[in-house]
Amino acid sequence: MAKKVTATAPLAGNTRSHALNATRHFQKPNLQKVTVNGKSVRMTAREIRTLNKVSRKAKETIEA
Repeated sequence: MAKKVTATAPLAGNTRSHALNATRHFQKPNLQKVTVNGKSVRMTAREIRTLNKVSRKAKETIEA
């Protein structure tokens, strides 16, 4: 099983109807399984995008 790297927790709140009835609502983080340095880890989609952006910038500075 992949190790969970992120510290992101589900968001909790209420869904409100027009009559102001409150129903509990949860938004789970978008966890994806990714291989990083040969290890399988679970990261959020936003963290994967940030990691790709940082690695792309590092490649650009090495080439320049």
